[in-house]
Amino acid sequence: MPRSPSSRRFIAGAVCPRCSAMDTILVDRDTDLRECVACGFSDPRPPDPLVSKEPATRVSRAAARRVETPVSVVRIMEPAKKSDPGN
Repeated sequence: MPRSPSSRRFIAGAVCPRCSAMDTILVDRDTDLRECVACGFSDPRPPDPLVSKEPATRVSRAAARRVETPVSVVRIMEPAKKSDPGN
């Protein structure tokens, strides 16, 4: 059964692991199979284990450790004018 041309895409800049030819790898989006049109190499794409989990970064670790600090009211006061004792 012929596949629709829209389900197969070439990967720009990809190098074949067998023949080292560049720009000959195409990926079938329906079956997640990559194949080289030059030498016939084919390989299923590995599943991506990090899709569902966000990687730990400085920002995400700091957010997990953040402790809610109590709110306190701060009153800003003007400094009192000093009277000149010599006058």
